[in-house]
Formats: sequence, C-alpha cells, structure tokens
Amino acid sequence: PVGMAHRKRCSRIARRRGFDVRQAERLLENSPTGPLWLLNQRVAKCTEEAILRGQNKLGQYRILAYVVMPNHVHLLIAPNTTLSRITNGLKGVTARDANRILKRTGNPFWQDESFDHWVRNAAERQKITAYIENNPVKAHLARRPEDWLWSSARWRAKHECSVECRLTKASHSNR
Repeated sequence: PVGMAHRKRCSRIARRRGFDVRQAERLLENSPTGPLWLLNQRVAKCTEEAILRGQNKLGQYRILAYVVMPNHVHLLIAPNTTLSRITNGLKGVTARDANRILKRTGNPFWQDESFDHWVRNAAERQKITAYIENNPVKAHLARRPEDWLWSSARWRAKHECSVECRLTKASHSNR
C-alpha cells in the first residue's frame, strides 16, 4: 500500500522519463516513503492467506509466484477469471482485514490502480518469478529469498515441490 500521492508522483516521473513498468516499480520498491502496514505480521499473514485462498478455495487462479513486501505485493498467477474480479476481491478482503487489525476506518488501504503484465513464454515467467521472489533480498530485508516469511520462495524451499503443490499443502496445513 503505497500512498496515493507517492504513487502518482512515481507514475508522473516514469512517464516523463519514458520508464517501462519495471522501472516504475523500482522507483517504488526503493522508496522509503509510503505506509509500511504490511510489516505488521498479522497484516502480512492475512494478505498471504487471502492470496492462497484465491487459489485453493475459490479456484480463481493458479499461483506461480508471490511476495508480500512492506509497502506492496507482487503476485504472478495464471487466472481462471477476470483480473478485475481477482484484484477487487483481494484488495477488498485484505483491506477490510488489515484495517480491522490496524484499527483504521474510513481511509483507503490499497492504491486505486495496479500494474499487470502478460507473460509471453517460459523464459519470461522464470525471469518474473525470480524478480518477485528476490524482492526481499534486493530490499535488504532477507539474505535469501526463502528467508522471507511471506513469499512463494519460502514454500518452495520448505516443501521441495512445485509452487502449486507447496501452496496447496500450506493451505491445508493451516486449517
């Protein structure tokens, strides 16, 4: 949840400088400003649980990679429904739960817009997965991707099976 003013400023800078989406994301990831609500472990956990629920209970998508960072989330999925339905559902549930945990009312939790990108081939998928899972390392929050609590890399290392298998097992073991 990056502050709206900060997100708009970064978008203006990105457009002015001709950055692509990845370059705009780098501006945000390396920025010390904006709310860091996802550092709260209860908020990060409810966000991760909502991500897993979208795959395991609702069947809206298949998770390929994810990470919950202090001020944003990356999610790589193979969707089974529209992206707007997935995004609105995730943002709605997590905003309600996070605001309850943080005792916030009447203020937005997430930014209005989000970035999406079509993955065209297996090589691009691997590159994006590595980018997502290495986010905590790049931000100096973890030494290795699997050390970050709120990441598909952690499940991959812990369960030693495919992402889909790991995340399904994790969801069942949390019941």
